[in-house]
Amino acid sequence: MITGLDHVVALVRDIGAAKAAYQTLLGRAPAWQNSGEGADRVLFTLENMTIELMAPSGFTATADRMRALLDDHEGVLASLCFRVADMGKMHRRLDRVALKPDPVAEVESSDDASGAVLHWKRTRAATELTRGVRIFFLELAEERPKSVATDAAPVDGLDHVVITTEDSDRAAALYGARLGLDLALDRSHHDWGQLMFFRCGDLIVEVVRRPVAGGDLQPRPPLGPELARRRHRRHPRPPDRRRPRRQRGPQRPQARHAHHDGAQRHLRHPDGAPRALAEAGGVRRFSPFEDSRRVGKAERAHAFDPY
Repeated sequence: MITGLDHVVALVRDIGAAKAAYQTLLGRAPAWQNSGEGADRVLFTLENMTIELMAPSGFTATADRMRALLDDHEGVLASLCFRVADMGKMHRRLDRVALKPDPVAEVESSDDASGAVLHWKRTRAATELTRGVRIFFLELAEERPKSVATDAAPVDGLDHVVITTEDSDRAAALYGARLGLDLALDRSHHDWGQLMFFRCGDLIVEVVRRPVAGGDLQPRPPLGPELARRRHRRHPRPPDRRRPRRQRGPQRPQARHAHHDGAQRHLRHPDGAPRALAEAGGVRRFSPFEDSRRVGKAERAHAFDPY
């Protein structure tokens, strides 16, 4: 679906100063310049992509939003714009992978210097689903003119663009699984973090996760009481499936448990006549161990309770 990186957008405060600086850096003249919709734009088109400089102009909602972004950093990378071969197929794919694309729009732009006109189709994925990076998709009807070299050693193309992230797994899922870019390299190190290279045409989209000081040494925070209760409710103790014990009526005291005053032990001789084991001076009480030593097996078998 994606054939390459069409261009990147960098926000600047002063479009004239940024134009001069990039012309010196790249050794090339601007290929396209125009104004409108609250922004001034200058484009430098290289062999494999375009760098678009954008500065706020006027007092529109778009200009105010760009000024808010510029309060943090000058020259911030604002957008990634991928080139696609078929906008209809790309829009359906973005919808299937739940990136909530905007409706496809037909866009026209004219160059202030030459008066040339370019046409393209455009859509954008929902920013809240792309990790905060504004990602556009374009299908150009005509090719942009290349920037003319103004130096003996101009820059020919862009090798890679770098995106920093705090969650490398989600970034890999976005650029690899959802957008379909080819993961060419994945390296991790405790000193410099994690690097992932995604092939995009003839350049690389590099995703970097920087290490956090002490991040690997911090233990996982304990569960709070509310979360612990939720987890307990989620995994309740299984019910006791054992058969309930049969309820019996009131138990009559057994002979070997008769340790209270007034209780007597009655044993039956083999001939069937009961005999009370008593001593002068009161009832003699036996412990279970004494019973087992003094009472024979046959006698225990014929023990009875007179109550």
